Amino acid sequence: MLSPGLLGAVANQGAAAALTAFGGIITQYEDSGTTYRVHTFRGSGKFLVSAGAADVDLLIVAGGGGPGRGGGGAGGVRYFVGGDQIAVSAGTYTITVGAGGEGGIWTSKPQASDGANTSALGETTTGGGKGGMYTGSSFNIGGAGGSGGGSNYSGSGGSGNAGAYTPAEGYDGGVGSGSSAGGGASASPVVGVGGAGLAGMIGISATTRTYGGGGSGNQSVSPRGAGVGGGGAQDVGGVPNTGGGGGAKTSGATDPPPYGGAGIVLIRYEVAA
Repeated sequence: MLSPGLLGAVANQGAAAALTAFGGIITQYEDSGTTYRVHTFRGSGKFLVSAGAADVDLLIVAGGGGPGRGGGGAGGVRYFVGGDQIAVSAGTYTITVGAGGEGGIWTSKPQASDGANTSALGETTTGGGKGGMYTGSSFNIGGAGGSGGGSNYSGSGGSGNAGAYTPAEGYDGGVGSGSSAGGGASASPVVGVGGAGLAGMIGISATTRTYGGGGSGNQSVSPRGAGVGGGGAQDVGGVPNTGGGGGAKTSGATDPPPYGGAGIVLIRYEVAA
């Protein structure tokens, strides 16, 4: 990992970085002869371009929805690469990383909450929808969001792609005769198995991760399980900084509820050899 001081020194030595920038966790790696620098924001902050201009790759992931008795929907996932890169120049850019939504419990907090939006470099993605909660009430319905929350019993699943983006930032939550799973960034759930997430661009190291898995349904449905990409298993929160939806609560549980996973922002650009 490059410290801000080292990064500035490298740029000023004429290592020919077209962009001199600070902010987030800064790493660098080489792939097929091209060197990339990545700024990773696990929480809100500032991306400061002190000199230069460049077109950058951008991945933004919103916070996952909190679970009820239905699984939380994944936070929306959007990426901008190739011809969709984002132009940046000298200035300060505010990065807002969405938190995961809080889960509902059986008595004192009967309704979960949606995940929060994430925004960076003029682009936004939508927090995941909350899971449906109570039998016989409007709380059965999964929340709409980047990906929709799963229903509870007779309720409907929440709608995904709340931002109406192309390609879609996420998919609908599940609906069925039991407590269904949350939608994922690349697919709706299958019964109680959370929808799969989307493989994003390179992360903190030279490894491609999957983001935005939907949260599991609860014990009233089978099969059930976490969506690939950070979704939570039953009674388990979404994985932090993946936008994964929280896993559905066990029927009648009153213990502290799991949360959806917080989102993340990745900014990547080429640097000269």
